[in-house]
Amino acid sequence: MTRGGPPVRVGVLASGRGSNLQAILDATRDPDFPARVVVVISDREEARALERAAARGVPAVHLNSKDYADRDRYDRAIVGVLAEHRVDLVCLAGFMRILGPGLVHAFAGRIMNIHPALLPAFPGLAAQRQALEYGVKITGATVHFVDEGVDTGPIILQAGVPVRPEDTEETLSERILVEEHSLYPRAIRLFAEGRLRIAGRRVLVEATP
Repeated sequence: MTRGGPPVRVGVLASGRGSNLQAILDATRDPDFPARVVVVISDREEARALERAAARGVPAVHLNSKDYADRDRYDRAIVGVLAEHRVDLVCLAGFMRILGPGLVHAFAGRIMNIHPALLPAFPGLAAQRQALEYGVKITGATVHFVDEGVDTGPIILQAGVPVRPEDTEETLSERILVEEHSLYPRAIRLFAEGRLRIAGRRVLVEATP
C-alpha cells in the first residue's frame, strides 16, 4: 500500500486453529516486515486463533453470528471492528464464512485469502480431497484477492505441490500447508510495499524500487 510509510495494519479473520495466522504473526515479528497484525476476529469463541492472537498481545475479538439478525448486520459488525482498529488489509485465515457484498465492497482490493489448491481448480471446501479424487499430479496453494464469489478473485501468488501416489488427504494437506505458511506472508509483504496492482483478472507484481 505504501512505500517507506508506517507498517500496513492487518486484520485477520479466522475460524479455527489459526496456523496461517501464526505464520503471519511470526513474519511480522521482524522489525523490517512492513505490516503488523492489529486485530484478529473469529466467528467461533473456541477458535485457537484467538488464543494465538492474545498470546502475542493482539486484540482478539469474538463475534457470534447468532447475535445478529442477518448476514448483512453481521458483516457490518465485522467492518465496524476493522474500522475501529484502522485496518488497511484484511486477511482470511481459515475463516469459514462467505463474505457478503457489504464487507467485500468496504475493503475492495484489500482482502486476501489463501486456498489449498491451484485456483481456479478445486475451489470451495475439501480442495485436497478434490485433487486426490480427480487424480491430478500437481496441486498447491493460492493467495488471491477476495471478490463476491467463492475463491474467484484475482490470483496474487501460487506454489505447486506434487501429489504422491501414496498421499492421503491428511499427508497432502500437511505438505500444502508448508507452502501456505511461506506464501501468505510474501503476499502481505508485496501488498504492504505497494507492489501489487490489479488489472482485470491479473495481479501485476511491480519490481522492487
